[in-house]
Amino acid sequence: MSQRKGKNIVSYLDAQELAEVLNQVLIRHPELRDEANILANDLLNGISVEAVSEEVCDMILGVGLEELGKRAGKQPWGYVEPGEAAWEILEESIEGRRNDMKRRTQVGLERSAEQLCQGIVIGLYNARASKCDGALSWAPDFAAEAAAQTVSNLIELYPPNRRRAAAKRIIAGVEEHAPEWLEMLYQVAERVVSSRKKVKKGR
Repeated sequence: MSQRKGKNIVSYLDAQELAEVLNQVLIRHPELRDEANILANDLLNGISVEAVSEEVCDMILGVGLEELGKRAGKQPWGYVEPGEAAWEILEESIEGRRNDMKRRTQVGLERSAEQLCQGIVIGLYNARASKCDGALSWAPDFAAEAAAQTVSNLIELYPPNRRRAAAKRIIAGVEEHAPEWLEMLYQVAERVVSSRKKVKKGR
């Protein structure tokens, strides 16, 4: 059966299929690669800290007791404590955003990665401050520890001589939104910077 002309098949493709089509187009038309890179750069740099924070907060608060009930209690491999299950589910809920943050750093979009990091931290802070009877109520320390880990993960991706400056920029962007975590975040950043310096001197 021949394809009907004018049929907008592309609009019916899912994300994976669209990616494959783009890959094939760039293989057949390498002259479009520079334009594709410009568009990709614009897309990845289009970060709204506020939008990310709202998304992360919604994801955290959206993990309810029903989902927790499926992962806690008696399991085929043994008994899982509700707190342990809650922590695991909450980690999974923000894993995609953390990976996105690391990916942006790896392709040189550091400012975008820092804004993403700030959005994650603020989102976690807002979730912690909300009245929640979902999974977060079983892991009350999760938000703060996840925020600290996120900041630590990003700083570690920088060369040692640039980590302190990166830490200052990241924390400066959250100080008005997460005031109760500032001391914790500065301590985490200092540990990362100092520990890396000690390792370098010991070589």
